[in-house]
Amino acid sequence: MVIAPDSFGGTLSAAEAAAAIAAGWARSVPADELRELPLADGGTGFVEVLHAALGGQLCPTVVTGPLDGTRVRARWLRVEHGGERDGAVVGYLESAQACGLHLVAQSRRGPEAARRATSRGVGELIVAAVAAGLDRLVVGLGGSACTDCGAGALAVLGAAPVDGDGDPLPDGGAALIGCLGLTGMPRLPSRTRLVVAADVDNPLLGRHGAASVFGPQKGADPATVAELECGLSRYVTVLAGAFGRAPAELSATPGAGAAGGLGAALLALGAQRVSGAALVRELTGLDAALDIADLVVTGEGSFDWQSLRGKLVTSVAHGAAERGLPCLVLAGQVSVGRREAAAMGVQETHSVAEHVGSVDAAMADPAGSLADLAALVASQWSGVR
Repeated sequence: MVIAPDSFGGTLSAAEAAAAIAAGWARSVPADELRELPLADGGTGFVEVLHAALGGQLCPTVVTGPLDGTRVRARWLRVEHGGERDGAVVGYLESAQACGLHLVAQSRRGPEAARRATSRGVGELIVAAVAAGLDRLVVGLGGSACTDCGAGALAVLGAAPVDGDGDPLPDGGAALIGCLGLTGMPRLPSRTRLVVAADVDNPLLGRHGAASVFGPQKGADPATVAELECGLSRYVTVLAGAFGRAPAELSATPGAGAAGGLGAALLALGAQRVSGAALVRELTGLDAALDIADLVVTGEGSFDWQSLRGKLVTSVAHGAAERGLPCLVLAGQVSVGRREAAAMGVQETHSVAEHVGSVDAAMADPAGSLADLAALVASQWSGVR
């Protein structure tokens, strides 16, 4: 049996979630052979999961956080790939380590934070990584606090947004309403190929875009969502023009809305987009593990309709379905209907919050609650397999 969860929001890392599920399952069915394979899809935990799978060197640095210039610690991963990757030196970094929502205290999340949060630290993390002479840099996108279309990151790379007088704009997506130009073109070493590993395929604008879908999670009220949407629309027009792209084409590209629109900025730079879940699936050897399994259990903090837009649980379920394996989802909360779950290859879904009675109860002891749910599900499945 393979246990392959994503992280559970800000409560459990993917490794902690896998350990909790395994502990609970073993409590009910100790004879089962369990393989823990924590995963990520480009968002929080991306670097940790890849380091566990690939080894390599973790390179620490300090960068600007999402609010008020506060400095935060971040790490990127340097890996020398051999074999089919021709000895390439590859860097993997995680945007959430520099601008993640988990870096903003609950008490500070609200419209003002949503308006001002910046991706500036991601640009600093990129600079630190490419200075190491990489052949390829893979940027994991997801879990961000900002909705600034990567303006902060590109400012660090030499392309700050400016107003009509040529003055730099303040950080944050709301200020981009006044963007009329850039101070220059972003600079990256020509030898470094850029790849974005996105956790979702959302476009930049519209009802499925960065502001409308993810803004409320970051504290934006309806008025702030509208303001951020205007800022993104203004900035992507300027950004696309600088690179000779059509704004509508750039903003509609799948993954452009990832990490508050950081996807659009890096795509404008010429980055290749890949599914973060598919990349991690390949690099961690998930397919080989599924080949010899008889059951797979995955999960995440909230199994909702966004999970259907290229997130990790979908990738795991598809891998199980390809092999005719039953796939179970254990999540903090579940809002995907049974029919929709079945269509993506999920046989059963189970909610921690429902199991313990409330979200607050689940949050009070996330690992224990998840383990208890796993124990219950294992007892139900012990006679089925």
